[in-house]
Amino acid sequence: MRHYEIVILVHPDQSDQVPEMIKKYQEKIKSKKGVVHRLEDWGRRQLAYSIDKVQKAHYLLMNIECDQEVIDDLTNTLRFSDAILRHLIIKSDKAITKPSPMKRQKKAKQIAPSLSKKSTGSSESEEEILEEAEEAEEELETVEGEE
Repeated sequence: MRHYEIVILVHPDQSDQVPEMIKKYQEKIKSKKGVVHRLEDWGRRQLAYSIDKVQKAHYLLMNIECDQEVIDDLTNTLRFSDAILRHLIIKSDKAITKPSPMKRQKKAKQIAPSLSKKSTGSSESEEEILEEAEEAEEELETVEGEE
């Protein structure tokens, strides 16, 4: 079986149907003995350029391991779905399970306010605060790796 990375852009009007879509795609993959290594829902994001007069889209990222038959079926499903604005399937050499840069950036933004609150009350240097942020990010990665 081969490894693939899939990015899907869903029409913003269909954002409420994303969990059902994810479930459907996962069932298709798992029914043919495939494995989903990573699944990230990035939410609604601004597009770099408009697609069909739409400025935003709901982003999904999946890293899977499956046969060509599953990829063909998934491609066909994505191609003919009205809810999907764009999709991209890339073959990769190995399974990618680490959080994507997009996910890490989101986690860092969540951690940053708590670190700034700590730094206002003490005389910690910026280097110490950055070290704490890196340690917190590493802890998040290890926790996500255990799941």
